[in-house]
Amino acid sequence: MSVLVKNISKVYGTQVAVNTISFELKKGEIVGFLGPNGAGKSTTMKIITGAISASKGEVSVCGFSINDNPKEVQKRIGYLPEHNPLYLDMYVREYLKFNASIYKIPYSEVELIIEKVGLTPEVSKKINQLSKGYRQRVGLAAALLHNPEVLILDEPTTGLDPNQLVEIRSLIKQVGKDKIVLLSTHIMQEVEAVCDRVLLINKGELVADKNLIELKQNQAQIIEVEFDFKIEKQFVNRIQGLKSANNIHDTIWELTFKTKEDKRSTIFDFAQENGLKILQMNAKNKNLESLFRELTT
Repeated sequence: MSVLVKNISKVYGTQVAVNTISFELKKGEIVGFLGPNGAGKSTTMKIITGAISASKGEVSVCGFSINDNPKEVQKRIGYLPEHNPLYLDMYVREYLKFNASIYKIPYSEVELIIEKVGLTPEVSKKINQLSKGYRQRVGLAAALLHNPEVLILDEPTTGLDPNQLVEIRSLIKQVGKDKIVLLSTHIMQEVEAVCDRVLLINKGELVADKNLIELKQNQAQIIEVEFDFKIEKQFVNRIQGLKSANNIHDTIWELTFKTKEDKRSTIFDFAQENGLKILQMNAKNKNLESLFRELTT
């Protein structure tokens, strides 16, 4: 069981939305798909599902080509788009039974999925009476109804309150144990809480493919420091063990060290030796958010 994306591109006129990206997803992986707005995430997901065609390149899902066997691919994919398309005037159970009839699935499966996604308290309501969180559950139930091998979720937790976030994350982790899950989101904490791996896309190009365990093990140390007056970069570069220095604003610097050793004392000694005063200093690890900023700005 795998999803293989090979050199796909999507061009609209003269605008390149996706530019020759490749990656492979395997069973049991929950993969975060990150990037700024307009980077090409949703376009890539739509190409994988067959909702739109690529300008060039190949996609295969569980051994079936999206170009040669689109129906076989779509049978194996559960898709929750960013703008969850629901029939708002239908009741929850009615809507899911309607979906079950399309897939020729017994109605008994509808009751199982209702319980699995936590829709039981709201099952007799019309969809237009549901909160944002429960509407997302209905969309997720519809995506899971035919027990797909691949689950593609585009911003599945948008608009959810903290309690709903925890519940949906738990559900995604549970179903991801025996499926392939590709999850697009802007919430870095969500990726770190749920995902095993992250793909980062920027301006239509894949700029990073990282295992989160490796990312955490290889964390650099970042220290943000504010001096009492502005200094030049070549002067800052004298700090011992410094990997990189970024002047964030005026007298504020972001200093990166490739070590777990606390380097605040080194910066303090540097300031004292050179007649500088430190107005504030904060240490932080190089997490997913800082990697995102580094590769997309």
